[in-house]
Amino acid sequence: MASPLKTAVLAACLLLGACRSDPISFHTLTPAQPAADRSGPDIALEGISVPPQVDRPQIVIRQGNSGLAILETEWWGASLADELRSTLTDQMGNAGSPRKASVLIEIQRFDSVPGQYGLIDVKWQLRAAGGDGARLACRSTLRTPSGPSIDELVSAQQNNVKRLAALIIQAAGGNRGCPTAS
Repeated sequence: MASPLKTAVLAACLLLGACRSDPISFHTLTPAQPAADRSGPDIALEGISVPPQVDRPQIVIRQGNSGLAILETEWWGASLADELRSTLTDQMGNAGSPRKASVLIEIQRFDSVPGQYGLIDVKWQLRAAGGDGARLACRSTLRTPSGPSIDELVSAQQNNVKRLAALIIQAAGGNRGCPTAS
């Protein structure tokens, strides 16, 4: 006959084993390959806003036409707004030149659909440093195909952010008007 202590210890071990959760994976929008040294203008990021539905540490994906799923085991390294701010600052910065412009970014949509695409729809306003305060107001929709895994989806969104930075750099480089996303 088993002692009550052995039975209690066995029951506690079984209960604790049932409470095990999957490990959390962390992802970043900053690509593993650092941005190449640029000779273009240094662009200050005035601010960035992200829809509250996706501005969280957990990765949020679309499900169907109207559903969202918060992935409890797939997280950004920081909130989505902080990930975007860090990555764009890295990609638009050029320590060798003075600030020539600043940009204000408002993310309208940040859609992630595994097996289909990553999409960023963004309004942005560019202002020349030392200028009269006039802003160039642009809107860009960037969509990159994605494979079924979360890693492939993150890579698609990394590509979208890289393309957004390139558009802003192009506009700040003296190009009149808003560049088109290709």
